[in-house]
This record gives sequence, C-alpha cells and structure tokens, in this order.
Amino acid sequence: MPITRAGDINVYWEEHGPDGAPPVFFIGGSGGDLRKKPNIMDGPLAKLARVLAYDQRGLGQTDKPDAPYSMEQYADDAAALMDARGWSKAHVIGVSFGGMVAQHFAQRHPEKIDRLVMCCTSPGGDGGSSYPLHTVAAMGEEERIRFMAPISDTRSDDAWQKENADLFASLIKMQVDAEAPFVDEHRRSEGALWQLEARKDHDAWDGLATLPHPTLICGGKYDGIATPDTQQRMLDRIPNATLKMYEGGHLFLLQDRAAWTDIMAFLDLDTDK
Repeated sequence: MPITRAGDINVYWEEHGPDGAPPVFFIGGSGGDLRKKPNIMDGPLAKLARVLAYDQRGLGQTDKPDAPYSMEQYADDAAALMDARGWSKAHVIGVSFGGMVAQHFAQRHPEKIDRLVMCCTSPGGDGGSSYPLHTVAAMGEEERIRFMAPISDTRSDDAWQKENADLFASLIKMQVDAEAPFVDEHRRSEGALWQLEARKDHDAWDGLATLPHPTLICGGKYDGIATPDTQQRMLDRIPNATLKMYEGGHLFLLQDRAAWTDIMAFLDLDTDK
C-alpha cells in the first residue's frame, strides 16, 4: 500500500501513467477517496501523463488528525507529498475543493507548478464562494444527494427528476453504494466534516492576481455549486488565464468529452498517441 510520510501526516497516494511522460499532480474534491471507482486513474489523463493523486488530509486512507484543518495545511500537504515523491515541479489540476487547494498551493509554493488547471471551483472572498456544503453535512446520504442534485446541475430540477425517475434512482444508488463500504471507518465522518469546515473559510482571492502560471479555468454552464459568474471573476483576476465552459454541471468532466480534450491540449500532452 503506497503510504508516505508527508509533513505531519501519512498520505495514501497512487502514481500511474507512462514512465517519462509529463508529470501531472491531481488534487481531488470534497470527500475524495481513491478506493472509489472510477477515479482519475481510470480516465484519459493517465494514458498520456505520469499522474500523481492522493487522499487528502482527513479522507480515504490518509491520516485523519483529531483537530480542525486549514486550507494552508491542505496546500502544504500537497507540497510535502511532491517532495516525498521526488517531484520538483509538475502541472497541477485541482477539481472542486481540489481547485481551492490548488489556489493556496500556487500562492504558497509557486515554484512547484508549471501549468495550472482549475475545474469547477471558486476563489472565496470577494471573488465569490462555492455552495456552502458544510450546511448539508448533517443530512443522510440519500437526502443530501437529492437535495444537491438541482444545485450541482441546475437542469436536474423537480420536473427532470420526475421525467427521469428510474435514471435518477440509479444515480442515487450508485453514489450510496460507492460510499457504503467505508461509512463505519474510524474518524471518516469527522475527517469529512473537518474538510468542509476548512472549505468554509477558503479565501484565495487576493493572491490570485499574483499567480505567474499559465492557467486554464474550466466550468460547467449549469453548475450551481461553482457558478459560471464565479469562473468569469477568476478569469478577470488571474493574469495569464483562459476560461472554457462546458455542457454540464459540477460534474462536467464526466458530462462533456471536450473538457478533457481541452485540458490535455493545454498541458501539451500528445493526444495523438
């Protein structure tokens, strides 16, 4: 089991992709756990890049310290893992909460990043915050999924849910089943809540104006968690940024094939292989 000491915690990580391929460090979202399949290693990225991904502090098979967490800790965890793996510099992709971590990482450790991709995320502060997920943390799994569906994708309203009842039920079951094997793990619920509490205080807005990295901002046209107008504000704030919007909600990376094609092109990966 690949577990490495990174800073003050033991971190579970995975590394896949062709030897010698460009290094890409992937930072996942809220509740991320690499045991849940499919994950980033099952998609197109790991066929063209050397991808390093990990379970963040409080999640999955990584340590869950019994204390509140901060966004600065998450950023420093990422830097410490890169150091532990001998990665001096890499492209960085942050998705949702991972995009928030990536913003702090880019400000605290700018020398470690080549190109930066931020997907379905928000800067916090005056730039706008993502939907406050900590306010729904006490809901049961199925109740939370049903509540968040029309927020995650604004097309999934009551009318859509009624017209697509069987499909919606199968999507709920898929998510509940993916979580079920791990629900009773020690400190799992506490770690997930501490992550959401850190997310609540996320504010990287001021420092975005200083980022030197070529940056691709990606968003879903129907995302009510990290809204399209927030993506535009990040574009206006980051000096060397490009914005692309896709046909989907918060999960547009699974909904619009063009997204990964554009991301890999931005990272100058050889998509003809």
